Amino acid sequence: MEIALSVLIGIGLAAACGFRVFVPFLVVSIAAMSGHLTLAPGFEWMGTYYALVAFALATLLEVAAYYVPWLDNLLDTIATPAAVVAGTVITASVVGEVSPFLRWTLAVIAGGGTAAAVQAATVALRGTSSVTTGGVANPVVSTGELGGSAVVATLAVVLPVAAVVLVALLSAFLVRLKRWSRRSSC
Repeated sequence: MEIALSVLIGIGLAAACGFRVFVPFLVVSIAAMSGHLTLAPGFEWMGTYYALVAFALATLLEVAAYYVPWLDNLLDTIATPAAVVAGTVITASVVGEVSPFLRWTLAVIAGGGTAAAVQAATVALRGTSSVTTGGVANPVVSTGELGGSAVVATLAVVLPVAAVVLVALLSAFLVRLKRWSRRSSC
């Protein structure tokens, strides 16, 4: 049961990485420092003040950059591989008490795969927003992504099952929204 719970936490955090790369790391750092989350061996550094400050600064820079009109689309090209790596690392950081082989296999498949799927959906949504509104609606998309990342990351730590259900619902919504936008643009 412990492994299943840690995998659910990892999937939720990885999904949050698909929205914003650094927000989940900030949440994990806060949760580890406050004693609400136990990190896997080798990842204890994420629960230090140095990591907290680094993740907070990285989060602020990432969030601010997504509100710059031309930079948001450029960042998506960088954020896509970064989200996959972040999803993998953050999942590995919470899956403890298993062999390193199993930890990293779960991290790559569940964490990296989930982050990639969510990131792909957000890239498609931002692209649709850029094309249909000339980028005017992109700040709204950025705000939604930030909120999604913060809520999903927090839920992943507090209520992991709810986080995974929320990710599934958000994914279904994004797929329907994409289909709707394709039909309306034709």
